[in-house]
Amino acid sequence: MNNDAGYPFPPGDEIHAMSLAAYGERRWPAAMHGLETLTMSPYQAGWRLRVVPSIGHVPVRKVTRRVVNRALHCWIADECGLSTVKNSLAVLVRVLEQAVRDGVLDANPARVAGWQQEYQRAQSERTTPRALALPDVQTLERLAASLVQRSSDGHEGWGDVVRFAAWTGTRFSEVSALQAQDVDVSTWTWHVQRFTVSEPDGLGDRACRGRHQRVVPLRPAARELAAARLESARHLPHARLFTGPDGSRFTAAVLRDTTRWDDVVAELGHEYLRRQDLRHTGLTWMADAGLPLPLLCGASGRPLEDARRYLPPDRHPLPAQNHGEPPASPAPARTPGGGRTLFLQRPQR
Repeated sequence: MNNDAGYPFPPGDEIHAMSLAAYGERRWPAAMHGLETLTMSPYQAGWRLRVVPSIGHVPVRKVTRRVVNRALHCWIADECGLSTVKNSLAVLVRVLEQAVRDGVLDANPARVAGWQQEYQRAQSERTTPRALALPDVQTLERLAASLVQRSSDGHEGWGDVVRFAAWTGTRFSEVSALQAQDVDVSTWTWHVQRFTVSEPDGLGDRACRGRHQRVVPLRPAARELAAARLESARHLPHARLFTGPDGSRFTAAVLRDTTRWDDVVAELGHEYLRRQDLRHTGLTWMADAGLPLPLLCGASGRPLEDARRYLPPDRHPLPAQNHGEPPASPAPARTPGGGRTLFLQRPQR
């Protein structure tokens, strides 16, 4: 091990148990040794405002390329500026380079390539999101059926997850975390409050923050998918409406690997379609169906000007476009009282 720049490092057992945030604080002087004063300020901001909140809880020895990529995608999705993302990644590279010198990591997982192309793609999405939408419901059905057919477990639920995400304009991680209590059947709206993430000890749910916590209208096709599940969960407010084959949480990565997403979309001629791009389908279809712009803005969790880009080219919603959507199902039975579904407590025996 290397006592870099004269800054001592903690004993081996202690350092291996540290979180990334704790390790960075402990080894900051060594990691930043030789850095110019003018560069220190943006690096400190990147560490404090982006690295620590997103992956600071991860044990430093468990920081992998996948963990870093997830953090990068979050920063890009949060519309951080290009220089902000660069500085945040650069300070992470320095801290993890120190971890390599200390013998905690064999290689630096933060030395990633291609993220700037991802950033430019995100910029393009924000200007022309309609171009990423599927053209009609038949295309969506072919995609969902093909993913189930190619999946390693044959789980029919994967198709319903894809359909529901497309019709609601949401992310797979949000569909995974959807609980019965989140749906208001008096207005057929979904209060998006949490999402599923991969953690060191498995999958877990986290609360949505800021604009990601929003209200999404459930169109007839989405109601059709949710109605029977809501009826089954009348006594279980925390029941998940959509799960993996074992009844548990899932992530976009799990769905991608299990269904061979990349191969399927390429075979169907949708090479551009990433897992999270189905949100553009849902929001475009909502706009075409005439959803008022303020509600579209709320459903997307985007600023008004961004939501406006989902409108048809003439900047006005098209009349009665449903893209082949099936009729709505009646609301599941529920007790009087209005508002969200009221869940009954099972009688004690």
